[in-house]
Amino acid sequence: MSLERDVSAAARRIREADRVTVISHIDADGITSLSILMQAITRAGIEAAPVFVRQLEPLMMHHVPQDDTLKVFSDLGAGQQNLLEEHGLAEDRVVIIDHHVSQDVKTPYMQVNALPYGHTKFSAAGAAYLVARAIDDDTHDLAKLAVIGNVGDMMAREDCGLIGPARAIAEDGIEYGNVEAQRDLNCYGISTRPLNLCLAYTDDPFIEGITNNPAGARRLLASLGIPERTREGRWRVWDDLDDAEKQAVCSALAEQIVAHGGDAGRLCAEVYLFPDEAGGTALHNASEFSTLLNACGRWARPAVGSAICAGDRAAALREAGQMLTQHRATIREILTYILTTGVQELDAIQYLHVGDRFPDTIVGIGAGMALSKLGREKPILIMCTLPDDPTLTKVSMRADDRMVGAGIDLQAALIEAAGPFGGAAGGHAIAAGAYIPKTAEQEFVYRVNQCIKRQRGAAGQGDC
Repeated sequence: MSLERDVSAAARRIREADRVTVISHIDADGITSLSILMQAITRAGIEAAPVFVRQLEPLMMHHVPQDDTLKVFSDLGAGQQNLLEEHGLAEDRVVIIDHHVSQDVKTPYMQVNALPYGHTKFSAAGAAYLVARAIDDDTHDLAKLAVIGNVGDMMAREDCGLIGPARAIAEDGIEYGNVEAQRDLNCYGISTRPLNLCLAYTDDPFIEGITNNPAGARRLLASLGIPERTREGRWRVWDDLDDAEKQAVCSALAEQIVAHGGDAGRLCAEVYLFPDEAGGTALHNASEFSTLLNACGRWARPAVGSAICAGDRAAALREAGQMLTQHRATIREILTYILTTGVQELDAIQYLHVGDRFPDTIVGIGAGMALSKLGREKPILIMCTLPDDPTLTKVSMRADDRMVGAGIDLQAALIEAAGPFGGAAGGHAIAAGAYIPKTAEQEFVYRVNQCIKRQRGAAGQGDC
């Protein structure tokens, strides 16, 4: 088999269906995946209904309708095929479009997944786009959504840009005209954040005196004679700078990195902009667009994000903007709490339990941001209580590229550690999550620590 054959088979099964239910995850990759598929399927004249789930696990399976529709799972399903079997879903009534590690089961469910073919930097939105294009080749406008999904799922992070099939999809969008790719500052917020805050959020690479230091960033801008406000008094963002100003800032940042023994090679990256969206807004930039969608999903309104992906620039966009403001404020609160409370350290990990103080859908983001400000030698594990089921604990874990390069695989660690307790885990090497019984918390943390220790010791040997 090949990825192309898998894509063709999935598209054929979808085209032959009378009705389809698309079941997807609530993050940016899941929202864009569902949106791509819903638009392609309905354009083909097939009735389709969307279903979002926070996680595909036993307590959530009741969201999957027990009817005669073809069930298309996107951004989930590959690692939960046993649940599909237990739910009584027949092989010919399922299509899985995913990018997570696949689970071996007796039922040969049809699957589109680039991972077995060696494409590790390719999200579910990318796979969904390939299927959409196979359903009808006149879907190149949807490449933009695949770019958002790939960027939102950190597929561009390690290589400072999309590569392989994901980059080829971006090229589809470039040719269509609603995607632009350009070399620019490798920093989140270049389209919306005031200059000094944008520079202060640059942590890959870490810049001494600038990263996490807005005042230091302002001093740098002042020394270069670069005004922070427009003539009208508005705070300038990075996109407002002309080429000469950008070059001056990048040169100064590179000098600062090299002066402190760092590598300036990651200072710039390929960024993806959308000329059909208003400049200075979150919709203009793939990274910030994905954050807007994540905010919708994390605050239990993924359908709002899907409406924006389908073109709603009125009510849905206004609601999403409000959720984004709340999303950012809550993340700041989580970050402050983690840094103020402090973490407990074991041999190989650092961890903290935040109880029920924050929504379980947000703690992973806070963990990732805290990692850049805490000790960068150990992955961070954050636990929280689930308000709708106090017998379960949600676990979110984050590493960085350097840790993954040293052999750490958070998904493998959480799957192994959760197994003895009947817990569910999944994700990626750099970011993963799990649900475990509340009574197993301490033993679980111990098991994760032991697994990460073995990974460090067995780097390159494939042993957990």
